[in-house]
Amino acid sequence: MAIQLDRTTFQDRINEGKAAYAKGDPSDACPYNMYGSVEERFGYRYWSKGWSMARSEAEAQPRQPAEASAGQ
Repeated sequence: MAIQLDRTTFQDRINEGKAAYAKGDPSDACPYNMYGSVEERFGYRYWSKGWSMARSEAEAQPRQPAEASAGQ
């Protein structure tokens, strides 16, 4: 059964990529083949886009300073 290449599927692939980034998966852990069928290429494109978006969002966040130690 062919998947529908629509907004819902597009958003699902973006969310999969974001979740993979949040789990610490590297960008090359994409489960879709960039040279495969139309569905595979679609999945690859939007999974990668979601992963990149999550990385950009994380890098844009100011880093939290480490807790100040009492020093001994």
